[in-house]
Amino acid sequence: MALHMILVMLSLLPLLEAQNPEHVNITIGEPITNETLSWLSDKWFFIGAAVLNPDYRQEIQKTQMVFFNLTPNLINDTMELQEYHTIDDHCVYNSTHLGIQRENGTLSKYVGGVKIFADLIVLKKHGAFMLAFDLKDEKKRGLSLNAKRPDITPELREVFQKAVTHVGMDESEIIFVDWKKDRCGQQEKKQLELGKETKKDPEEGQA
Repeated sequence: MALHMILVMLSLLPLLEAQNPEHVNITIGEPITNETLSWLSDKWFFIGAAVLNPDYRQEIQKTQMVFFNLTPNLINDTMELQEYHTIDDHCVYNSTHLGIQRENGTLSKYVGGVKIFADLIVLKKHGAFMLAFDLKDEKKRGLSLNAKRPDITPELREVFQKAVTHVGMDESEIIFVDWKKDRCGQQEKKQLELGKETKKDPEEGQA
């Protein structure tokens, strides 16, 4: 799935929030704190991405809408990822876990036996974060945008567009999804009910 690809196939220099949309500052390895993880513990909407890798780009083009939930575990430094993809007017649900490397400011996942790393790009001012990958590869580099609301502000859109051009891509490479095409409402309710039942079972067993 497109978002799954973007979340795990990553290696890069991170981008930090620009105070002015006209400028995008580059820094390396911003540490991930408990505060950051608590902030990430939420429902997120995949807004869009600029991707040069043809395989990933094709996956994104097939995707009508994506939203996902992140649930960090502060004890073992992992993060549960629950994804809801709308593809061809059908909902596809997927659940997996990401590793957290606090000092390096990275996320990781094993893909085909290989551990892939990702730098986290926090945009707290806008209630959003970006993920970049393969920035040193002119044929595969990419940048994605995720936000707490599906209807992003013009300012955030401009920040993302400037970031895309800053890392060497063209704004025309950006593919935005349409949140109005979401077909995963019922699947999300089902998963929420299952989560409630899972929490009840241990309590009932102790009664």
